[in-house]
Amino acid sequence: MSPFRSSGRYRVRVFFVSALALAAVFLAVGFVGVGRYGKNYWLYRGFPPPTDPGYVKQRGKEERIAVTSAALAGRSQQVYVYLPPGYSGHPTKRYPVLYLLHGFPGRPLAFLLTVRLGIVEDELYAKGKGQPVILVMPFGSTGTFTDKEWADGVGTGEEWATFVSRDLVEAIDARFRTVAAPAGRAIAGLSEGGYGAVNIALHNPGEFKVVESWSGYERAAHIRSIFGRDLESVAANSPLDTLRAASPELRHAHVYLWFYSGQDDPLHVQNREFAAELKRLHVAHRYLVFRGGHNWALWRGQATRELLVVMTRLTHA
Repeated sequence: MSPFRSSGRYRVRVFFVSALALAAVFLAVGFVGVGRYGKNYWLYRGFPPPTDPGYVKQRGKEERIAVTSAALAGRSQQVYVYLPPGYSGHPTKRYPVLYLLHGFPGRPLAFLLTVRLGIVEDELYAKGKGQPVILVMPFGSTGTFTDKEWADGVGTGEEWATFVSRDLVEAIDARFRTVAAPAGRAIAGLSEGGYGAVNIALHNPGEFKVVESWSGYERAAHIRSIFGRDLESVAANSPLDTLRAASPELRHAHVYLWFYSGQDDPLHVQNREFAAELKRLHVAHRYLVFRGGHNWALWRGQATRELLVVMTRLTHA
């Protein structure tokens, strides 16, 4: 065999081995990059990580707690709390509370990482606008991809609405310096969380002074695992069906409903119908339609407006 041919084969072999090694390295780095991108997208939904602007001198503080709920058969649920700027420096001051319900699939921290409500609160505090509020963000399921609709289901230990309206409210009032009265509480949510906020408020019309729904809906989803094999609980958890009965108490308690849809969101049909019913029943409200669809860009873009509505309408101490 010619040494030149042998050498050529060797070089070819070395080339292919080197090429395979480089490909392996490239793929490894590529997968790491894809993994990082996927993680960042899950956390921030394509937006940059939230950062306070330079003029913000005082920042709020994020805490994570666990709340054990009798409504969930003793289950301990993860809850994130954002204490506003100045909270630790004013030990006698009490603060109103905004309860925030995530969508599906979703997570509580989306309100801080994607919607950037903590940054918005810091900015408003620095500008002297509104009043500081405590942000409370519970996890409303047994898993990220397990749908509970923030509703009281038919199963044992599946009272997710009661978890929020009773167990969570009591735990927050006991642990933090809150305005422990309906006049100091608001509830809001995006998408499924917006539905949950309205549904919970209509079942507890004296519990929350302000109710916000961001791209929510008013007809319960037909999920048998939640509402029963024959969907017998759907009507009882559909705000369009329960509003009339709840309206006298909503009026008496001076509850204010503020909600919006994107003009390209098919759910705006339900919201428009709900707004018409609120008007007919003389329940205080405002319904807005913004440019956009059912997405994070809309919810993030309206963050200042969403927070200011709560800040200007709740009682503070």
